[in-house]
Amino acid sequence: MSVALLLNTHDTIGNSMLETATNMLGICPLATENLAITNQQKLEAMQERAEMLCKKIDQGDGILILTDMYGSTPSNIASRLLNTRNRTVVTGLNLPMLVRVMNYAQLNLQELANKAMSSIEDSVFLINQPADP
Repeated sequence: MSVALLLNTHDTIGNSMLETATNMLGICPLATENLAITNQQKLEAMQERAEMLCKKIDQGDGILILTDMYGSTPSNIASRLLNTRNRTVVTGLNLPMLVRVMNYAQLNLQELANKAMSSIEDSVFLINQPADP
């Protein structure tokens, strides 16, 4: 068994990141689903879909839910999924975070959430001069 992964994002952000990360690594090592949230969908329907996806991917070791922006609709839906034990939400999803999570798929839920959080500090840089040729 392993931790499962739910991406809960605006529009096609999650699909694009998941496809890119899987192409980079050659595999998707976690049971993973993506819930793409649009303005045309009803909140209650998206909440029900999110819960259904969690039940579908749950392998017994918990679910890490990654969402793109804190305080937004995907984030709010994700936070409502915490009504069940063994789920954790991390916001601020970016490609380095997703790749790191996929590279450490063997970790438990808390360790995997910590890896996701540490990716923020390790992947954001200010570059203010051109690279050497």
